Amino acid sequence: MTADTPRTTTDTPRTILVTGASSGFGALTVRALADAGHTVYAGIRQTTGRNAPAVAGLDRYAAEHGVSLYAVELDVTSQDSADAAVDRVLAAEGRLDVVVHNAGHMVTGPAEAFTPEQLADLYDVNVLGAQRVNRAALPRLRERGEGLLMWIGSSSTRGGCPPFLGPYFAAKAAMDALAVSYAGELVRFGIDTAIVVPGAFTSGTNHFLHAGTPADIGRAAAYDERYGTLLAELDKRLAALIPPDADPAQVAEAVVRLVELPAGRRPLRTHVDPARDGSEVVCAVADRIRAEFFRRAGLDDLLMPGSSL
Repeated sequence: MTADTPRTTTDTPRTILVTGASSGFGALTVRALADAGHTVYAGIRQTTGRNAPAVAGLDRYAAEHGVSLYAVELDVTSQDSADAAVDRVLAAEGRLDVVVHNAGHMVTGPAEAFTPEQLADLYDVNVLGAQRVNRAALPRLRERGEGLLMWIGSSSTRGGCPPFLGPYFAAKAAMDALAVSYAGELVRFGIDTAIVVPGAFTSGTNHFLHAGTPADIGRAAAYDERYGTLLAELDKRLAALIPPDADPAQVAEAVVRLVELPAGRRPLRTHVDPARDGSEVVCAVADRIRAEFFRRAGLDDLLMPGSSL
């Protein structure tokens, strides 16, 4: 798209905060949302340091395309930073409609070779980070009686989950469980929950390129004799399952569609999985069972219309 390309914009622009927006799904999502006519704040940590080039890229994009897209300092591992980011959005716009939980970090390697502290750090970013942002944003959303929490999950939570990604998968599963619980706890406040479930995208996101590795090199080496080739080729094996036309921008497009659906009519889950690893099938059963259990317990009003879809 060029600066002269006409854009189709929404009739109901919203103010949106996206975490982890310096690269990958986050960077694609903030641009897609801004192109659709929304006011978008891209949460990025170290905006004047390591990620200054990403901020400059956002500023150029906003100027060239005439969209409302701004970088905001946001380190999800700090409650003070989360509070400050939300306060800045509210001060500038007077409202916050949507929070997109995208911040996350991937690691690859034998699970045993990761120290407990490494797992705690991974959980801190992928799970506690979302909790910090929620605690900063939800009081305002609850006060207004409307809003949307969107969570960028992973098909690994209930689909095919290859080895040597265990700590990352565990953190994403924890985030998914938190998102599902929030869905029932926020519906009476008029706040929707939507979980976007991407499959494996081995290109276009830099997930594998920037993945962390185990700190315990000795234990990792013990696995190399029997699994070294498999681990080295893991991204290629996954790539072989993905159609050549798979584009991670499809995840950003799904976010835009969900944001623009009417409140109360959004599905709980939206799968974007070109490899079709089975997550969509398992989630359909799991979410249907959850909905049936809620009805048996007399908790029907805690289910959104799309809770079992």
